[in-house]
Order: sequence, then C-alpha cells, then structure tokens
Amino acid sequence: MSTSSDDSLLEFPCDFPIKAMGEASFGFDALVVGLVREHAPDLHEGAVSVRESRGGKYLSVTVNIRATSKQQLDQIYMSLSGHERILMVL
Repeated sequence: MSTSSDDSLLEFPCDFPIKAMGEASFGFDALVVGLVREHAPDLHEGAVSVRESRGGKYLSVTVNIRATSKQQLDQIYMSLSGHERILMVL
C-alpha cells in the first residue's frame, strides 16, 4: 500500500530514522524511546542506537520506525521537540 501526500515526498509506509539529542543523563534514551513508542508501538529489536558526544556531555538517540503517515511523523516530532529534556530533533 502506497500513500503519499501532496506536501510530502515520502511514500508510506516507509522506514524512517528519528534522532533526538539532549544532555547525557540517566534515562534519556528510555525517555526518547517512550515518546516515540506512543506513536509507533511496533518498534523492533535493534531499532534504537545511542551515541555519546566526544566530551560525554550529550547523547543522541536514533530510533528507526516504520512510518505509516506524515501525520504520525508530525506527532512524533511534536512530542519530542516539546519535551524539556530534548534539545534537538532531526
């Protein structure tokens, strides 16, 4: 099934990586995964990768999802970018 929107170049469903960055603190990776999982509950094993900055002050958490719509992606980005512990979302 291929669904596309006039304002999106993506065809759904598609694999899509979402990266969130914030200060390296306890549970940051779990926070990001929890927020993404609210909108994409079917995360598979190996969907999450975590990388620490060179100085160890920041973490980037990448979650690979199977996106089903632009609306789903928009909701994920709004949830992540609206959280006070998340500094940047790509």
